[in-house]
Amino acid sequence: MDPQARKVKFLKVWGLSELEVKDKINQISWEPGLSVKITCDRGEVHVQIESLALPDEVEKKIETAEERIREKLGDNIFGCDEETMEKVVGELLMQRKITLSLAESCSGGLVSHRITNVPGISKCYLCGVVSYSNESKSMFLKVPPELIKERGAVSPEVALKMAEGIRQVTGADLSVGITGIAGPSGGSSEKPVGLVYIALSTKEGTIVRKNIFSGDRETIKWKTSQTALDLLRRFLLGKITIKS
Repeated sequence: MDPQARKVKFLKVWGLSELEVKDKINQISWEPGLSVKITCDRGEVHVQIESLALPDEVEKKIETAEERIREKLGDNIFGCDEETMEKVVGELLMQRKITLSLAESCSGGLVSHRITNVPGISKCYLCGVVSYSNESKSMFLKVPPELIKERGAVSPEVALKMAEGIRQVTGADLSVGITGIAGPSGGSSEKPVGLVYIALSTKEGTIVRKNIFSGDRETIKWKTSQTALDLLRRFLLGKITIKS
C-alpha cells in the first residue's frame, strides 16, 4: 500500500471575528483524512486545512475543503499561505494600473510602509503623507481649519477631506485618508480610544467607514492599516462601489 501524504494550506481572513469564522466552519462536515484548525493574530484569522491521504488524493481533498470554506466565508478570505494583505492589494493595483496615494494620521505611515514592501509597487504608489498635527492637515491636504475646529480632527468629515486632499494634490486615481485615536490616552466617551475613520476617494466620490478597534497602541495601528488595505482590496475587486 502506498504511504499516505500530508498537505497543509492556510486561508487568511479579515472582516470576521474568530468566533464568526468558527461558527461558519462548524457548519461543514469533514470527510475522513481532513482536519481544520482556526487561529487568530491581531484580528487576522487563519484557517488551516490539513489533508492526510494517498498521494493521488491529498491535493483533491485540500481543493474540495477550500471550496466549501470559501462558500461560507466569501470575500472575507483575502489570501492564502504566505500572502499578505499588502501583497494582494499591491498586485491588484499593478494589474489594473491604478495609482494610489495615502494620507495617514493615527496609523503613522504604517499603510505606506506595508504597501512599499511590495516589489514593483513604484509603478502605482505615488505618495504618502503623515499629517499628524491639525496644522499639517490644513497645510498639505487642504482640510479647512474651521472644519477641524467644528468637527474635531477625528471625524468622518476630516477623514473624507484628507482622502480627497491627497488625491487632488498628487493626481492619484485612488486615495485613502485615515484619522483616529490610537491611545492609550486621548479618548473620551464620545470618541473612545480605538475610534478610527478610514476614507476612500476616487474621482467618482468618497466613502468613509467608522471603526472601533481594541488592543494597545501598536495593535490599533496595525488593525487600522489592515482595514485600510482591505477597504482598497474590496474596492479593487468591485465589491465596493462609489457613486458620484
